[in-house]
Amino acid sequence: MSIISFFKDAGEKLFGKAQAAPAQAAADPTAVATANREAASAIEKYISSLGLTATGLTVTYDGASATAKVFGVAKDQATREKIILAAGNVHGIAAVDDSMTVDLSQPQSQFYTVVKGDTLSKISKQFYGDANDYQKIFEANKPMLTHPDKIYPGQNLRIPPK
Repeated sequence: MSIISFFKDAGEKLFGKAQAAPAQAAADPTAVATANREAASAIEKYISSLGLTATGLTVTYDGASATAKVFGVAKDQATREKIILAAGNVHGIAAVDDSMTVDLSQPQSQFYTVVKGDTLSKISKQFYGDANDYQKIFEANKPMLTHPDKIYPGQNLRIPPK
């Protein structure tokens, strides 16, 4: 269990204007709870749309802290990490509280936050010593990445062990 930080203003835009800051502006506790549930549901649907599954996958969202919390049992470490990244790489999410477990224990990947000027080749050179290993990073971040050239500053990526 850990909390992973993300850039709140980067990522997939799942929330409409009414949901953009559900708990920040609303004074009515019922409205806050409803907005938080709707945001959590949108994140769960997004994770599911990527084909990522886990037994008992549940997402909660706290708009006041812009934190998503993920629960469930993933089949392996890679799936767990992809679910965390999918939840965190959503516009409006500042942190993901990882409360997931895995059926098959494996070494954990590192997380890397993309900065302006980065390419997967540059990141690969930094972590593996070989720019041509970029495909390993690309594959490790599918289905969130659809093309090796489509990364953006603020996005978090999985860097699997060499």
